[in-house]
Amino acid sequence: MEQPILVGAVLYDPKVSVIWEIIRDFFEARDCPIDAVFYTNYELMVRALVQGHIDIAWNSPLAWLDAVRQLGGACRAIAMRDTDRDRVSHIITKTQSRISTVEDLRGKTVAVGAKDSPQATLIPLRWLQHHGLEPERDFQVRRFDVLVGKHGDHVGGELQAFQCLARGEADASALLDLNWRGWTRNGTIDSHAYQILTTTAPFDHCCFTVRADFPPDREQRFVQVLFAMHYDDPKHREMMDMEGLKAWVPGRTSGYTLLHEAVTSQHVFDEHPG
Repeated sequence: MEQPILVGAVLYDPKVSVIWEIIRDFFEARDCPIDAVFYTNYELMVRALVQGHIDIAWNSPLAWLDAVRQLGGACRAIAMRDTDRDRVSHIITKTQSRISTVEDLRGKTVAVGAKDSPQATLIPLRWLQHHGLEPERDFQVRRFDVLVGKHGDHVGGELQAFQCLARGEADASALLDLNWRGWTRNGTIDSHAYQILTTTAPFDHCCFTVRADFPPDREQRFVQVLFAMHYDDPKHREMMDMEGLKAWVPGRTSGYTLLHEAVTSQHVFDEHPG
């Protein structure tokens, strides 16, 4: 009997196990058995990939860079969601504040998410560095370390950063474009009371990662079945809505440049030799 492909995923929310039960059943029905191995944080999952305990890791963007670092580049990004491509983060302020340019943040306080959140901390801070503002030198950083290790997949820290701004305890906050869109639609954020001050350059988010020695035929089979999921099929739509995508697309690595800059300038991996 063919051994199942072992796919690692991080349990950032109870729905993750439901998502992977649906995906596993889909693959099983197409004679491509897989099994999901769940981890409490990305560091453990990357280690499992590096050591060969799993075949594929459903990596956050930061976990992708960590895998590249630990494997010396001997890995591939084979697939991602359509919504993982060309994301941006916003830094927002109150519309009635006197902050109208990035330079106006000098001497102010910026609220961000968890220390390992690409979209709510690392990339926004790097973006401000691009504009000549150094964290903790030119402005204060108010960080909300909710569920560190899950790389900001849990939006708790991002939401707490906004709430800090709303209470008047910060002058700006950082958040992913998808969260800005969702929270302004559902009333969490009053779009009349807050404005986007600046938007980062586009970046990519999660990707399925394999080691360089993963058999190409098994990779091809996995991707073939994955891409066979269609949003217009009601049986697939439930899972795809929970996972936040309309289609699976080929993996790419061109969208991680800004995060790589952030990781380097903010010394993210200095305490984690690999």
